[in-house]
Amino acid sequence: MCGIAGILSFTDSNPLEEQIHSMTDAIAHRGPDADGHFVEGRIALGHRRLSIIDLSPSGNQPFSSANNRYQLVFNGELYNFQEVKATITDHSFKSTGDTEVLVEAWSRWGLAALPKFKGMFAFAIWDRQEETLWLVRDRLGVKPLYFAEQSNCLLFASEIRSILASGLVKKELNTDALAGYFRYQSVPGPNTIIKGIQELKAGCWMKIKAGKIETGSWWDIQSRTAFTPPESRQQAQSEILRLLRSAVEQRLVSDVPVGAFLSGGIDSSAVVALMAEVSSRPPETFNISFSEKGFDESGYAELVAKKFNSRHHTILQKPEYMLDNLLPALAAMDTPSGDGINSYVVSKAIREAGITVALSGIGGDELFAGYPFFRQFRQVQKYKSAWALTTPVRTLMASLLGSGSSRKDRLKQLLQVPSPQIENLYPIFRQIITPAGHHKFIRIGLPAADPVQRALQNLERLHDFPEYSQVSIAEYLGYTQYTLLKDTDQMSMAVSLEVREPFFDHELIEYVLQIPDQLKEPAFPKQLLVESLGERLPHEVVHRRKQGFVFPWEQWMKTELRSFCDAEIQELSKRDFINGPALQVQWQQFLKGDPSIRWIEVWLFIILSHWLKKNEL
Repeated sequence: MCGIAGILSFTDSNPLEEQIHSMTDAIAHRGPDADGHFVEGRIALGHRRLSIIDLSPSGNQPFSSANNRYQLVFNGELYNFQEVKATITDHSFKSTGDTEVLVEAWSRWGLAALPKFKGMFAFAIWDRQEETLWLVRDRLGVKPLYFAEQSNCLLFASEIRSILASGLVKKELNTDALAGYFRYQSVPGPNTIIKGIQELKAGCWMKIKAGKIETGSWWDIQSRTAFTPPESRQQAQSEILRLLRSAVEQRLVSDVPVGAFLSGGIDSSAVVALMAEVSSRPPETFNISFSEKGFDESGYAELVAKKFNSRHHTILQKPEYMLDNLLPALAAMDTPSGDGINSYVVSKAIREAGITVALSGIGGDELFAGYPFFRQFRQVQKYKSAWALTTPVRTLMASLLGSGSSRKDRLKQLLQVPSPQIENLYPIFRQIITPAGHHKFIRIGLPAADPVQRALQNLERLHDFPEYSQVSIAEYLGYTQYTLLKDTDQMSMAVSLEVREPFFDHELIEYVLQIPDQLKEPAFPKQLLVESLGERLPHEVVHRRKQGFVFPWEQWMKTELRSFCDAEIQELSKRDFINGPALQVQWQQFLKGDPSIRWIEVWLFIILSHWLKKNEL
C-alpha cells in the first residue's frame, strides 16, 4: 500500500522536479518506508512506499519494465499476482512482489492485463515510446485516484492534498459539491470539494497523449461472470463460503503480520473465523470498547476472540482519549466526511500495536441485505403497479404532513417520487440533510441532478437484477464508494495502516448479486451469509440487536466536545453560503435535547467548518 503522484506537462517549459517532491512529501504518511521519483522530459512520477510484500529495495518504485519502455507507480495489492506471474514465462523476475508482475503484464497485454488481476489498486504507467500516460483504478474504487487538468499540464495523486501541494492548482472551494456533502456526509464523485480536481471513477482508465484525454471503463457493477443458478439454498451457501474463504485467504498474503478489526458483529466475526481457518497462526484482533454501555460491543468481540483463539486487544475509548485524538483525526481528512473519525481511532490503535496490515468486515451489510432499507425497498415494490394510480392521494398526504423535522421531510419526498424504482428511493433513504434542510441552512441552490441518482439512472441493466441486488448496487455506487471506502482509505493510511476488505472481492460480489431474492430473504439479519458459515459464528453474535460502529457523539457533543463544537458552529455561521442564524438556532435546539434533530445533522457543519479552516479555504 502506498501513495502515488505525477505531473504530465503539455509543454517543454515546466520544471517538474520540485513540484513532484512537494507532492510526495504531502502524502508521506501513506508510505513511510521509502520514496522514489522519475523525472524525464515532460513527465514526473512520484511514489511513497509502505512495504507489505517484498520488503527489500527491489520493490521500490517508480518501477521500470524490463524493456525500459514503461515506468510504473502503483498503490494497492494484487492478491493473485503469483498466478499471473506464472503465465509470464519469458521474463526473469528480479523481485518477489506484485509491482514487477503488473508492469510486465502491462508491457505484454496493455489494458487486456487488467481483468487478469484480483485486488485493490490505482496506478499510473508512462509509455516512454508513445509518450502516453495511463491512469487506472480498481473495479470497486477501493483505492483512490484524483486528477486535475490544467491548461498546461495534468496532475494526479492518491490524495487531493498532494495535488494542491504542487502549487500548480488553485485552492478554491467547490461550492457545487457542498450539496452532495450535506446530503451524503461526503462528496460524491467525480467532483471533489476542490474546484478543478476530480476523481477517476471506479473501474475506469484514462489515457493522456499529446494533450488529449480519453477515458473508458474496463469493469462496472453490472459485469457478470458465467452464472449457473444454484439448484438449492445449500448450493448457494456452499459457493458463498468458497468465495469468501478464498477472498480472506488471498488477503492474508503478506510479508508482515496481519491483524483484524473485530467489532463483535456478524461481518467482522465472519472474517476472523475464516482467518483462523485458513491461517497457520492465530489471528490478532482489535476491538474498540466504550464506557457508555449502549455503544459497547466488546463482550461479543471477546466471545469471538475466545472461540478462535485470537490474540485479542480491547481498547477502551474514553471521552478524554477522544479529545486527544479528535484534532489528529480531523487533520487526517483529505476531504471532509461525517463518518471518518471512527476509522481513524481504531486504525491508530492497531498501528500502535505494531500491525501494518488489517482485515476489515466492511461491505457485508451492503452485499447481504444487512440494512432495513433492503426489506423496505422490497416491500414497496409489491405496490409499484398501483403507484401511478395513487399519485393524487400521495400528493395530498404529502401536503398534509407539514414540515419541521428531517423525518417528515423524508417521508414527503418518498410520497412524491414518480415511481418507486431504486434510483428514486435510494437517494432519499441515504440522505442526511434533506432538500428542505438544505434550503434552510445553506445559501447555495441544489444542483439540477443528484450525482448518485444520475449514476444509477445511467446503468442500462440495473432493473434486470433481483430487487435486493438493486439496493446493493445502489450502495456500491453511493455510500460505500464515497463514504465507507473513502474513509477507510484516508484514515487507515493516515497512520500508515493497510486495510483489506474481503467482502469487496469482485468475484464474490458478482456471484451474490445474481442470487434470486427468495434465497436472500432473511428471517434474521444476513441469514444467507450466516448459514453459509455453518456453525462458525457464536449464537449470541448472530441473534443480537444490530449495532453499527458508532461513537457516542450525541453525548460527547453536549459535554466534553461542547466547547469545540460551539466554536466551529460560530465560525461557520460567518460564511456567506451559510444561514448563520438558522444554524445557531438548530445547534441550541440540539443542545436542549430536541428529538427531531439528529447529531449527524449538526456534526456535518462542525466537520466542514474545521476542514475549511485547516485548509485555509
